[in-house]
Amino acid sequence: MNPAPVPARKMTSDSVSLVLSSSPEGLAALERRLAKDLECLGWPARSWMPVREHAGEPVLDVAIIGGGQAGLAATAALAQQGIRAVVFDRSPAGSEGPWATTARMETLRSPKELTGPALGLPALTFRAWFEAQFGAEAWAALDKIPRLQWMDYLVWYRRVMNVDVRNETAVTEIKPLPDAPLVRLELRTPTGAQRVLARRVVLATGRDGLGGPAVPAFVNALPRSQWAHSSDAMDYGKLAGLRVGVIGAGSSAMDSAATALECGAHSVELLIRRPDLPRVNKGKGAGVPGLTQGHYDLPDELKWRIRHYINVANVPPPHGSTLRVSRFPNAFFNFGCPVLSIEPQGASMRVATPKGDFVFDFLIVSTGFKVDWGNRPEFDAIAPHVRTWGDRFVPAPGNEDQELADSPDLGPVFEFQERARGECPGLDRIHCFCYPAALSHGTVSGDIPAISDGARRLASGMASLFYREDFEHHFANIEAYSEPELFGDEWVPAPPPAERG
Repeated sequence: MNPAPVPARKMTSDSVSLVLSSSPEGLAALERRLAKDLECLGWPARSWMPVREHAGEPVLDVAIIGGGQAGLAATAALAQQGIRAVVFDRSPAGSEGPWATTARMETLRSPKELTGPALGLPALTFRAWFEAQFGAEAWAALDKIPRLQWMDYLVWYRRVMNVDVRNETAVTEIKPLPDAPLVRLELRTPTGAQRVLARRVVLATGRDGLGGPAVPAFVNALPRSQWAHSSDAMDYGKLAGLRVGVIGAGSSAMDSAATALECGAHSVELLIRRPDLPRVNKGKGAGVPGLTQGHYDLPDELKWRIRHYINVANVPPPHGSTLRVSRFPNAFFNFGCPVLSIEPQGASMRVATPKGDFVFDFLIVSTGFKVDWGNRPEFDAIAPHVRTWGDRFVPAPGNEDQELADSPDLGPVFEFQERARGECPGLDRIHCFCYPAALSHGTVSGDIPAISDGARRLASGMASLFYREDFEHHFANIEAYSEPELFGDEWVPAPPPAERG
């Protein structure tokens, strides 16, 4: 099945003025260059996987859940190994991931020079895509990548790498089969319910990949119409004229506050639990090749130590996002202000804090995400059996961390492992290539900086697993291989020395 066409979206950027150079090469020329590079590299590699069926049903080699940047990179990396994957995404084409839906930053937070999902191909980088259309001068003038332009780049990536994405297809159940080395996916599609079998499944499901928003209990006092999580899809225009409270001070909190202010909110009060904002992004300081390649091989206590340290240090909101809020005179930064209680008052609410009470018409909680299997019914068949770090690792006193304890304890190819051996055969055929893999593998399965490294690790590991599983098939192919290199007429046998004249 060919990938569905993706509608083009007009390129826009409110945050940067694009000055076209005199002679950008154009996307058509770039695509020819990329096609030649792929041809020279033999990418995609020739198919070597045996075709499988089960009970008369075709079997996919790999099914990938999620068509965002992680799913795209994983599919392209698998193609380099000669392994075909089919991607299923619940969103319409061109809306995969958060970029065009729930993300509200003006630009990406990552430096523009990072190559992201390009997998070592210069012609596949955002920079090459950008310069082909706008020129080198515009690239030099660009500060950060506009958010919607990143989405446009990913749409292009999907097309030129021929990624097979089945859009508007939601996975409703994932279940390893007890009688075959396969995983069954139940799907909800525009044409009705479908069932798919795959030898392996990759969860490329993003920041909230194994759960959902971390919602504080105090919002239970409010009707759902009076609050939202910062990751919710919402029309911020409805906040015009309202007194808005924002819980948190991370990147999403700043972007939500700024969007509310830009949409005409009467005021925005940021309620910040900490006495001050962190100044340094320790995670950025950790981004060296040694850690990217070596995190998985670290002892458990060192993995926990580095991830816990980054969690405790916290990540500061971006400089630009913070200024985007503070330029409004009706924006207020309240430090040392955890929420003590909330009391509904008709169409508004009273929020009690150590610094006094606040009256809001609407509340936005920007409190991150958590592993929450109960929030993802599609995982019901496997959730009780997934081994977590909390099942087997006890941190040093004072280093407790619930986010880390809830993280899945993954194998070397991002595969889930059983909590109790033998209770869920085939669980290790499901691979967690999303943010909750960070404690086991480092941040290589979702964020832009090392997504290519993670995708290549996943693809090469899967190639090894498939070969081991199909060894007898491949050995039989070796035995049956009969293409001659020599035909017997390339030489004349020499007579014995005594017979030579």
